[in-house]
Amino acid sequence: MAVVGRDGRVITANRALGTLLGTDPAHLAHEAAADLVDLGHDSRVRAAYGEVLHGHGEPLRCTRRLKGPDGRPLWTEVTVASLPDRGNALLSVADITDRRDLQARLRHLQMHDPVTRLPNRALYFERLAAALGPEAYARGGTGRIGLCYLDLDGFKAINDTLGHRVGDELLRAVAQRLVQCAEQAGYGRRGGHLVARLGGDEFAVLVEDSTGTEQVSALAGSALTALQQPFDLAGQRLSVSASIGVVERVTAGTSATALMQAADTTLYWAKSDGKARWTLFDPERNAHMMTRQALSSMLRPAVERGEFTLEYQPLVGLGDGAVRGVEALVRWRHPQFGMLAPNRFIGLAEEDGSIVELGRWVLENACRQARRWQLDHPEAPPVFVSVNVAVRQVWDSDLVADVAGILEETGLPPELLQLELTESAVMGSAGRPLQALQALSEMGVSIAIDDFGTGYSNLAYLSRLPVSVLKLDGSFVRGFQDAEHPNPADETIVEAMVQLAHRLGLTVIAECVESADQAERLRRIGCDTGQGWFYSRPVPPDRIPALLGGV
Repeated sequence: MAVVGRDGRVITANRALGTLLGTDPAHLAHEAAADLVDLGHDSRVRAAYGEVLHGHGEPLRCTRRLKGPDGRPLWTEVTVASLPDRGNALLSVADITDRRDLQARLRHLQMHDPVTRLPNRALYFERLAAALGPEAYARGGTGRIGLCYLDLDGFKAINDTLGHRVGDELLRAVAQRLVQCAEQAGYGRRGGHLVARLGGDEFAVLVEDSTGTEQVSALAGSALTALQQPFDLAGQRLSVSASIGVVERVTAGTSATALMQAADTTLYWAKSDGKARWTLFDPERNAHMMTRQALSSMLRPAVERGEFTLEYQPLVGLGDGAVRGVEALVRWRHPQFGMLAPNRFIGLAEEDGSIVELGRWVLENACRQARRWQLDHPEAPPVFVSVNVAVRQVWDSDLVADVAGILEETGLPPELLQLELTESAVMGSAGRPLQALQALSEMGVSIAIDDFGTGYSNLAYLSRLPVSVLKLDGSFVRGFQDAEHPNPADETIVEAMVQLAHRLGLTVIAECVESADQAERLRRIGCDTGQGWFYSRPVPPDRIPALLGGV
């Protein structure tokens, strides 16, 4: 301790203060106290110290790093308080070096991964927040940030087969190689890039003040190359690969949450694209994925809100040009994205299971509309309605009961309903799907194979299925477009498929007919029915009656 006068100079000091500072306490008299304990460099502390010396304000408490008698850093807790009725102040200095060292060790343990000794998730996000904070702008730099978000491919299998001890050794070896890559690529004030283990087999390399996409991509490439080299661990040679999501952008306007979301998305792309690769964040691809997610989350409510509608495309006899039937095509009147074609949402509906509810709605409304045409135009030959059915509708619902109930409710004769299933769904059907198809066929409903010719069909199996119609995939019909230079192979393939279908007692519908020449060539080789823009685009139901007398 020491007593300090109003002028800031030491009046008297005790032996403990002299020992702490490495000098005779008598030599401290008349010394400026602020110089002894470093109270003058910080303007805020200096102002508070002056208030205390003049008898104003609360006591001053602060932590100061001094140089000890042996030259090593000395952490102290300094207190300055006014002495009542004497006009002086009491300076108290406590050595807290041991406490600070303990706090530092505890923080290191708290902020580092015990397996790899790398910074852990907490320290990583602390550094990331600092790199994106206002202080980062004040210190200058490139104003950009990069991130390599890495996940090992197949690490779980190594853990499960060789045990967690070997798994931990592998994680330590991976960490060492990543640190080496970062040190080789790193430069700048901080002497390298932060490598952290975020948990499990996930690692991140944070590139502060990045110089651009090329730098971060090169770092990802070198990390992949380093990890592809075998690891010799526990007497075994292990090979692993990694998938890396790479994000690089300006720091302005970027949050830690947004950066990590982009990195996580890009890592998912790298995994889904085949693993053992790095993938750069693509805003357009991300926007497309976000749109998919938005559409997926709104599918089920959209059915309840009545946002779907049906259009119909005629199926025309190639011999006489008469409309034989119509295919029901669902559209989504999305409140944000406008009218959406089936290819924008049917795949999503199949993934999340909402195709069952949506498919039932399509089937019911298509049958009701077909029955209405039959009643409103008794003089015209009845037209059948063709409805697409997803495989999941067969597995996840009682399709036979749904069809029977809808036909009974709407009054549509079963022979005026055709259900279309894709070739891959029908070929090789067994168990429940095959039983459902047979029950529907026995009911009088026609079964059509859609997009026929695109898969690897077991043609011998075709004769055993309750199928009555084949729809040729449009890729075959498009080969007929060039009338001046026709490809004989296209016509030969289509003719062979038509002959095969006819010998099995099936009728053939050709999709994507866009010209009179295509229609004539298809008629000549024996195709029964055509569908495409040459006859009509999909139209609302009120346009179909005008086409019933012939196209």
